[in-house]
Amino acid sequence: MSLHPKGPHATRRGLLLGLAASLALGRTRVAFAQLPGERRLVVVILRGALDGLHAVQPYGDPALAGLRAPLVLPEPGQEPGPEGALLDLGGFFGLHPALPALHAMYAANEALVLHAVAGPYRSRSHFEAQDLLEGGATERLTSGWLNRALAAVPNPAQARAGLAIGTGVPLLLRGATPIGAYAPPGLERPAADLIYRIAELQAADPLLGPVLAEGMRARGFVAQTIGAPSPQDRDRNAFPRLAAAAARLLAAADGPRVAAMELGGWDTHAGQRNRILPLLRALDDGLAALRDGLGAHWARTAVLVVTEFGRTARVNGNLGTDHGTGGLAFLLGGGVAGGRVVADWPGLTEGQLHEGRDLAPTLDLRRVAKGLMRDHLRLPEPAVALAFPGSAEAPALPGLLRG
Repeated sequence: MSLHPKGPHATRRGLLLGLAASLALGRTRVAFAQLPGERRLVVVILRGALDGLHAVQPYGDPALAGLRAPLVLPEPGQEPGPEGALLDLGGFFGLHPALPALHAMYAANEALVLHAVAGPYRSRSHFEAQDLLEGGATERLTSGWLNRALAAVPNPAQARAGLAIGTGVPLLLRGATPIGAYAPPGLERPAADLIYRIAELQAADPLLGPVLAEGMRARGFVAQTIGAPSPQDRDRNAFPRLAAAAARLLAAADGPRVAAMELGGWDTHAGQRNRILPLLRALDDGLAALRDGLGAHWARTAVLVVTEFGRTARVNGNLGTDHGTGGLAFLLGGGVAGGRVVADWPGLTEGQLHEGRDLAPTLDLRRVAKGLMRDHLRLPEPAVALAFPGSAEAPALPGLLRG
């Protein structure tokens, strides 16, 4: 990745015309890229592994209650509990009641739910899985699949060198397509994800491992995994604000056409029912802000929401869930063939679980992304293959878009 630091006088037009740009608020970030034409693509990464069985509960599966009774919500039409009742998705699946805007998009045929999905990897390490998710391959790469896809797009004459504002750009948009970077004063503090990455790499070191772990406890980092309030909790209102700002830039006549956003904090090992609630609300508010801010451009926008892996089918002793495999994705937009749950449902009985503990994946996430590259961004097959090397066994998924 080539970096071209800019001074503090970068103009708004420079930002809008940039090939890539990013803004950061707390643990939420957004990066932009240029694209010719009026089609827009937003990829939202939920870092920490969203529990897909919690966000979209398969209440029609008879094994669900026995696996996770403390997390099961009332079925659609039943007496609602403190959080409400599930929002119906067609008679077998129910959407968490904290996602009403997403449900309204589903009812308007503008939201597609993809269940029992996963990348081609089988890692339960957050950082390895996130790198593989964003790299689009079965081994770690130094570039992201979206950057490689954009490299195949004819560069419009008005495109300029990129500008990234914040502490970094997600791997998804890193690569040979050049971007710039500028960190305003006050953003020098390392991101929490970087701290966790360093700690994970040094965990086995007999000297550095315990020192780093103790230092993180002293700084409150462990609060994320034990359910106590943390500084990151106070940042979650940032995602809707950032999504609204991203929508304004994407809607501008001379603005970017591609954005990669992220929302962290989904590692719900303890007290999941209460801990996940503000995150789901922030996600729902952010997706609604994107739709509303894009206005008429929503009809030509696709929003792909993904996470690095799912979580265990069983609830653990702390009323949370641990790192799993099969997960969940959402696809939203005015042109999406929505109002459906796409799932080759594997079932939740003991013999149907992956390794006896996880929802078994039946859909490769690369197929979804490749379908968007081909049918939404209109990239030729060689460009799609370049974006996802070695993925011949995962052909583009058809039927994601109307018309």
